[in-house]
Amino acid sequence: MRRRIVMSMLAGATLLVSTFFGTGTPAAQAADAPAEFGTDWHDPVTAAPPVDRPHTRSCRVTLADVQFRDFTPYRGTYSPPRGCGDRWSKVVLRLDGKVKGRQFDRLGYLHVGGVEILRTSTPEPSPDGIEWHVEKDVTRYSDTFRDARDVEMLIGNVVDDTYTGVIDVHVTLTFYAGRPAQPAPDRVLTLADTPDGTTLTTPRNSERIVAEVYATGSGGGCEEFWYLTVADPASYSCKADHGPYREVQIKVDGQLAGIASPFPNVWTGGWSNPFLWYVLPAPRAFDVRPLEYDLTPYAGLLNDGRPHRVEVSVAGVPAGQSGWSAPVNVLVWQDAHRAHVTGALTGDTASDLANASTYTPGSENRVDTRAGHRLTVSGYLDTSHGRVTTTVTQTLANTSVHRWTEGENTDGLDATWTDDQSVTVGGHGPTRTTHTHRTYTVNGATTIGTDNRLRTVLALGDRASVVEREGGGRTLRSWIDDTYRGDASYTLDVPRDQRHAVGTSTERYRLHGPEGCYDRSLTTVQGVLTEDRNRC
Repeated sequence: MRRRIVMSMLAGATLLVSTFFGTGTPAAQAADAPAEFGTDWHDPVTAAPPVDRPHTRSCRVTLADVQFRDFTPYRGTYSPPRGCGDRWSKVVLRLDGKVKGRQFDRLGYLHVGGVEILRTSTPEPSPDGIEWHVEKDVTRYSDTFRDARDVEMLIGNVVDDTYTGVIDVHVTLTFYAGRPAQPAPDRVLTLADTPDGTTLTTPRNSERIVAEVYATGSGGGCEEFWYLTVADPASYSCKADHGPYREVQIKVDGQLAGIASPFPNVWTGGWSNPFLWYVLPAPRAFDVRPLEYDLTPYAGLLNDGRPHRVEVSVAGVPAGQSGWSAPVNVLVWQDAHRAHVTGALTGDTASDLANASTYTPGSENRVDTRAGHRLTVSGYLDTSHGRVTTTVTQTLANTSVHRWTEGENTDGLDATWTDDQSVTVGGHGPTRTTHTHRTYTVNGATTIGTDNRLRTVLALGDRASVVEREGGGRTLRSWIDDTYRGDASYTLDVPRDQRHAVGTSTERYRLHGPEGCYDRSLTTVQGVLTEDRNRC
């Protein structure tokens, strides 16, 4: 993590904490919690629901059983399960991990047959050791799992006299016999490397195409904290040519085909304060979800049997600067009754990318950012069940206020990103429209007081709503709200046992939809889980 930069920029007073959250001290301690963090704490947990598992015959396959000490990938082989057929109602990935001692947070990936099925980060350990697990529904990758494949996994790590934590992981897939609730993709493809870049060749009867991009800013530099970067002439340690706005774009043969806002990931050493995350990680920290782009309007072009150039880039990253990883999977549903599905792209219209950052110098420096972009893509396909038209509209917006003082002695951010996507599909039947509205929020500040105490107060939000309409008939609605709040402080530049760290954190995860309600809250005090409450 970018410790030196972040800790220098967040030194100083309490101005920004009071600006965003009001004055005061961390929440009162629960009666059964210690006065401060000790050498051990509750294993990492999240309020997110576990993967729902069907009550059918199941088979389990081990993908990896490995210890990570350096940056050497684990390489193995996968064989399909026996006894559960080759069509499954659900496939569930489970990672079990353990680590102890001292270690930074680390990013990792898992590939099967070149397909990325998991991107994750790790918790930072206690001296006595922690264990955690991650579950993920990976049914969408069923096509990959039907044949023997190579497996590659890496959680890059450094183990030496100071950073002693060896990351020990065990990963399995559990297959459940039966049919999935929604048809899984018929093919899962990856991009091919060619002298001209990366290319994609789809089956000639593709009738729906969705690209996944596992986009993360990382690597220990400023792009790990891209939402804090500023443009000249602002005096700040992390610079970018046009400020903090980032947009992950996908192009087909040089033409803009999809846009998305990256999620503002906060890893478990983030904001210079691991005491915020020892028990409750930030949303998506252990299960980094991909951005999705509906490329179906381009299917008529892609179905010609030839390779097409597909490029993913992150707008806003300074030229020549690294720090982003963006592997791509392409999910394809095929027309079972036609060998070649023809069609055409009928429209591809983008607004100008609006991106304005206004710098206001003073005793408290300030950068106000307003940015956004809109793209509409349309196309049709002549399928075995008639002509089908698809229109995809994506609208992005970002507003943020970034404040810091002289020498970056205090630092705070209040930012919101919205990412709207509307997909309308028309044919001989009723027109179907699915509108997805995503909102990400970061609101917090870190300070260092005159007593050399670093305090971070932070709220994070990950929210989404989906509305599905079919013709003039029924409307289905669902929504998710994952909210984290934390307040933690410790003394800098002293041995671990002299930090006198204290901290509270809460997470509430709510999910409502046609299938019911889920509402769970977790609260921690000094590493002790003091509340685990289900409200539904």
